[in-house]
Amino acid sequence: MLYKKKGMPEVNEVVMCNIKKILFHSVFVDIEDYGLEGMVHISEVSPGRIRNIRDYVKEGKKIVCKVLRIDKVKGHIDLSLRRVSLAQKKNKVNEYKQEQKAEKMLEYVARDLKTDIAGIYEKAGYKILEKYDSLHSAFVDVVENNSSLEKLGIDKKIANKIEELIRDRIKPAEVSVKGTLNLSSFEGNGAELIKKILVNFIDKKIDVSYLGSGKYNIGLHDKNYKDAESKLKDALDSSTKLAKQLNVDFDFSRKNA
Repeated sequence: MLYKKKGMPEVNEVVMCNIKKILFHSVFVDIEDYGLEGMVHISEVSPGRIRNIRDYVKEGKKIVCKVLRIDKVKGHIDLSLRRVSLAQKKNKVNEYKQEQKAEKMLEYVARDLKTDIAGIYEKAGYKILEKYDSLHSAFVDVVENNSSLEKLGIDKKIANKIEELIRDRIKPAEVSVKGTLNLSSFEGNGAELIKKILVNFIDKKIDVSYLGSGKYNIGLHDKNYKDAESKLKDALDSSTKLAKQLNVDFDFSRKNA
């Protein structure tokens, strides 16, 4: 990626690296986040004794490392590969891929404006990164909160083109809340009474699907977890009240989203 963070990373920071040289007892990498060189000692490549370091690393491959030590005077950055947890690695790789996609979107706009990636960074990218930690976080803000790129000092025509592409390529994240509903009635018209309760859920925009034996899946999707919980609670409260009035046995159990 073209953009590089200024300065040096912090100790314990997790960074994306590209292996450029492998020696007998060490691995030298380019720290892609900062455009700096770092070193991974053989003892920090993997737990246990390593007979051949090349069994674990290969030139040109990307690896996720943790910053161990920094010598700002000499400019030395010591890294660890083995101290990165699976969750940290997954999060960093996902973050890196998201930022790659965001930069590709800027490249697309650059071609449309007959400039290159460096040019679009000067006109828009760097202005975005003055306020946001990443391009991707800015683009998500546009989608989920209708934020304006023009307000960052970006030319209106360029801002509109980027926002149009963002909304086409990035969809708002959704959360879901759901559970299983058990309904039963011993009344002669029990089926009709149960139907009234289900219609109450549907009227409140709650999804309902029949599982069999008086069981139903209910739930909804929303952009905001708090709002989704509130809507489901409202539907459950009114349906519970209705079930008591109709003498219908009502039981709801939560499911993990």
